[in-house]
Amino acid sequence: MWREYSADYIKQNRSSGLSIVVAAFIAALFLSFLCSLFYNFWLDNVEGTKMETGDWHGRITGAFHAEDLELIEQFANVEKAVVNEELSGEQKTTVDVLFFNKRTVYRDMEAIRAWFKAAESDVTYNYQLLSLYFIRIPGDSMPRLLMPAYLAVVLIVCVSLILVIHNSFAVSMDSRVHQFGIFSSIGATPGQIRICLLQEAFLLCAAPIFVGLLAGIALSFGTMKAMGMLTAELVGGRQVNFYWHPAVFAGILFLSFLTVLISAWIPANRLSRLTPLEAIKGTAEMQLKKKKRSPILTMLFGVEGELAGNGLKARKKALRTTSLSLMLAFFGFMMMQCFFTLSGISTDYTYFKAYQDVWDVMTTVKDTKIEAFGLTAELKELPGADNTVLYQKAEALCRLPKDAESEELKNLGGVTVFGEEVADDEADFRKVKASVIILDDESFKEFCGQVGIAPRIDGAILLNRIWDSIHSNFRYPQYIPYVREDLDTVVLHRMAAAGEAGQVMDEKDSAKVPVLACTDMTPALREEYGKSDHDLVHFIPLSLWREISGKVGGAEPDCYIRALAGDRTSPEALCALEDEIIKIVGQTYEVESENRIQEKLDNDKMIAGYELVLGGFCVLLAIIGIAHVFSNTQGFLRQRKKEFARYMSIGLTPRGMWKIFCIEALVTVGRPMFLTLVLTIMAMAVMIKASNLNALEFIRVAPVLPILTFIFTVFGFVALAYFLGGRKLSKCELAKTLRGDSMSE
Repeated sequence: MWREYSADYIKQNRSSGLSIVVAAFIAALFLSFLCSLFYNFWLDNVEGTKMETGDWHGRITGAFHAEDLELIEQFANVEKAVVNEELSGEQKTTVDVLFFNKRTVYRDMEAIRAWFKAAESDVTYNYQLLSLYFIRIPGDSMPRLLMPAYLAVVLIVCVSLILVIHNSFAVSMDSRVHQFGIFSSIGATPGQIRICLLQEAFLLCAAPIFVGLLAGIALSFGTMKAMGMLTAELVGGRQVNFYWHPAVFAGILFLSFLTVLISAWIPANRLSRLTPLEAIKGTAEMQLKKKKRSPILTMLFGVEGELAGNGLKARKKALRTTSLSLMLAFFGFMMMQCFFTLSGISTDYTYFKAYQDVWDVMTTVKDTKIEAFGLTAELKELPGADNTVLYQKAEALCRLPKDAESEELKNLGGVTVFGEEVADDEADFRKVKASVIILDDESFKEFCGQVGIAPRIDGAILLNRIWDSIHSNFRYPQYIPYVREDLDTVVLHRMAAAGEAGQVMDEKDSAKVPVLACTDMTPALREEYGKSDHDLVHFIPLSLWREISGKVGGAEPDCYIRALAGDRTSPEALCALEDEIIKIVGQTYEVESENRIQEKLDNDKMIAGYELVLGGFCVLLAIIGIAHVFSNTQGFLRQRKKEFARYMSIGLTPRGMWKIFCIEALVTVGRPMFLTLVLTIMAMAVMIKASNLNALEFIRVAPVLPILTFIFTVFGFVALAYFLGGRKLSKCELAKTLRGDSMSE
């Protein structure tokens, strides 16, 4: 009987079930889209982690032989054990171990360690990879919040969707309270009423859930393809693929039906517990338990403002999901836009605009000392290059007389006032950190001409400035002279191979270097000088470095090629120059290369990709809130018919009714918008202060247009929801509602 009744009711009341069908479709669509997207993000993170750190699960180091490797592989859960050639040495061997069941990695590795009597420090784990499988290993100090964040987002969306669909079910079921009261009076049990309502929910939602699920998969497929198109053009970018698994489909299907079931159970359970007398009498319309004034709305909009405020307060609980969803959407979108704007300003200051005049192509020659590089002449003759520099960096200690400090530095208290560790080896001398930039001889001669001295390659040019970090910040640094202009020699010491900072070796590990000039000018290199460690920067020619490198040492393993193109504005010219350098150098050496314009384009595409994903989540939250508004306005006929009938009986005009709807739509969007605007301004003020940025620089490029576009789009949809509900209400004969509880649809 109940099955026939439910089927007949659905056929006779198609319009009342439309909001439920739409809500179920939206729920399945969002859950399918999110779960599919997160599944692909998870697999992509797994692949990226394997490429970055390897696919091993545990790693053990010791004096292992071939038979030990076979013994490790005989452990029940071990899939394979391989020697890590890169980390292994002559005395110890590092073995990477992979397991079948990853959840017992820690227990199995402890068993292997105990068998070989290895120390705890000899065992390490691939924490990052294991955390992606929800495996937490003791000793991992990193938060590893990626996977919990994925689950938290899905849980939040499920709860939000339950509230949205619950409202649609509640509106539909509340309209039938009188009907079910009659059923209860003739013997229907609460369980029968619940089952009837739940089977109606299943009949209404089965088809839209399947359609929404397929639509969500298609949407996630399109999103991954769009991201793939963005990353495919990035230099060194990894191909993004779309993955799918039947278990994901089953999980989404289960989540969707569970969401709908919980949404229907809440109002069905409440309805089934009403006594027959309460049900036959019917539920009252939404009313304020305590009358409250809305002074701001009254002042701005008059009587209609007060009525709109009372209506919103009466439905405050029903609109809670809308407010929360819109608040999160606005806050997320505003913070995303402001963060990327602030990040762009910072990146320009520290990278793109800071170095745009000093490089076009940068090539790193891996594991090659500058004195061993043999292609300098060929690079100098590149047809597409206006200027090419070969250089290498080294670290040393500089032995300076204490009276060699400039007067400005002495007045501040000396170099020690900046908190740097300085060793005094004698009463009148101190050793300070020295950064050494070794230039090829031709480039060094050009730099000599730049600072106004005769070209020589038998001494060093000192960068005579130190960052006054007491009276300025890193964003807007102020510099003072480091040493006296008449300083004629410096002594460079080898940095200690071990021991405390500042410790040096004996005299054979030092070299006396003539000072050719002290200047505040720098060669055109993509380097930041003397800001982090307040070091004294030395520019040295290659010829001099050949003489002193054995004593000073400290050179980095790689050397660098900086090239300026003849046509600096053409991406094609820079790419051609980069290809030419790789063609010359790459045949003999291992190289990594980048060019300025392509680097900027890649950065912009990466930011666009982040904005696409994060913006999509903000839109998702906004749609949840908007869907809830639509769901509420579909209940206008049953929830507010008496309210507006009374208003119109005492003189409210149709124009006044529409004014109330406009005010409610404005407040529905405006309240969470202004609250999140205040929170965003406060958050950005803290971030701007932390980044030592002038607030006016951010204000000039603040993302006002995209934020306003997002806000007005949300307001447009909320206004549309109120318009549809109001139009439906205006078509009814409201006078009849004061004489009865029924209304034809």
